[in-house]
Amino acid sequence: MLDKWPITIPQLTGDEERFAYVYVPDGYEEGTQFPVLYMFDGHNLWDDDEASFGKSWGMLDYLEETNVPLIVAAVECNHHPEQDACGGRLSEYSPFDFKDRRWGDIKGRGKITMDWFVNEFKPYVDDNYPTCPDRECTFIAGSSMGGLMTLYAVTRYNKVFSRGAALSPSIGFAPLSVLRMIRYSRIGKDTVLYMDYGQNEFRSRALKRLYSNVAGRLMQKGVLLESRIVPGGDHSEASWEKQIPFFIDTLLY
Repeated sequence: MLDKWPITIPQLTGDEERFAYVYVPDGYEEGTQFPVLYMFDGHNLWDDDEASFGKSWGMLDYLEETNVPLIVAAVECNHHPEQDACGGRLSEYSPFDFKDRRWGDIKGRGKITMDWFVNEFKPYVDDNYPTCPDRECTFIAGSSMGGLMTLYAVTRYNKVFSRGAALSPSIGFAPLSVLRMIRYSRIGKDTVLYMDYGQNEFRSRALKRLYSNVAGRLMQKGVLLESRIVPGGDHSEASWEKQIPFFIDTLLY
């Protein structure tokens, strides 16, 4: 079962509506409680017709075919251009201020986004669906800027999220800020993280070194890290769809 309904995030885009999505496995017994995976870019997960580039992750097909005992709760991103007063996806999905080649100075509003997820969206999901609300049952995942936000959530909101999956995280926009974020975070030793990059995404040695440094720093903090370089992988929904079995297995191991 996939529920979809319009919501607003006043702190980010006022009374403008976007969609929230919650998938619940079919046929569960009364009293069952499922772990919950929160995800970014909800419109790109389920249906090709809604996806930004005409190709979704195929998440619904995977969950229904495998009957994974997992609730997935996701929210559509901000589609505004970055120069708008409210900012766009880069602003909404970045914990840091940074400079972008195309859009110039980007004001990072990732904290506002995560505070809304933690203080408003998660309580709603827990109140209305058969969730296990505890930290050990609360996961988060995303790709690209959503992958960066996953790193942010797992490190800075570690009291809420015990596990995460960061696919192709956008660590290159503010590399020093990413490394500092990990270094100065308090992370539980039971924290589990799946992180990957596609082979074809590494277009510079600097990005390879940065990925290695991020992975190393996470491991130094005690994170139970599964790191993968995806053979032939690239920066696309089609590539991330192929990684679903890998990160789901890590989250539910």
